[in-house]
Amino acid sequence: MKNPYTKAQFVTSAPRLSRCPPDQGVEIAFAGRSNAGKSSALNTLTQQKTLARTSKTPGRTQLINFFRLDDQRRLVDLPGYGFAKVPEAVKREWQRNLTQYLNRRQSLAGLIVLMDARHPLTEHDEQMLNLAEAAGLKIHILLTKADKLKKSQAERTLQAVSEALAAGELDASVQLFSATKRQGLEELIRVLNDWTGQ
Repeated sequence: MKNPYTKAQFVTSAPRLSRCPPDQGVEIAFAGRSNAGKSSALNTLTQQKTLARTSKTPGRTQLINFFRLDDQRRLVDLPGYGFAKVPEAVKREWQRNLTQYLNRRQSLAGLIVLMDARHPLTEHDEQMLNLAEAAGLKIHILLTKADKLKKSQAERTLQAVSEALAAGELDASVQLFSATKRQGLEELIRVLNDWTGQ
């Protein structure tokens, strides 16, 4: 399968909505807990080792990072949430900026929410899903680090998350994903292509 996301180029980092690039075209944002493997997933998707900064210290992504695909399409790396060891005042500021971005950004077409397959649907994950749903966004969930589970465990987790979403009447698709094994990459590309009109 052709991967149009290898063309991604870093554009800018914005601390708040008012500093984001012009609100036009289509962009897809990636969100996840600070240790969910978001940067690794973006780097695997784009086949670039250092496009998104990875760190052993959770919470390193503290800005809204924009990556250009072409004149009308962008990928966006949102600040990690959950376990970041930062002051509460900073966390509140992140939350406010994220909420504004999700609610007001007209070019935002969908949200990829990353969850560690070993610990899915945490309280913070559910808060992010609720924010995205309230903003009317398309939602696709990546259950990351799936290679760290046995195949049967991973499939049971996928089923359990799917059932939990259905029970909560949340309209979201979900898949297993592993950045290290490139598992689920083609499925992710198909979702992104559909959302961006590739």
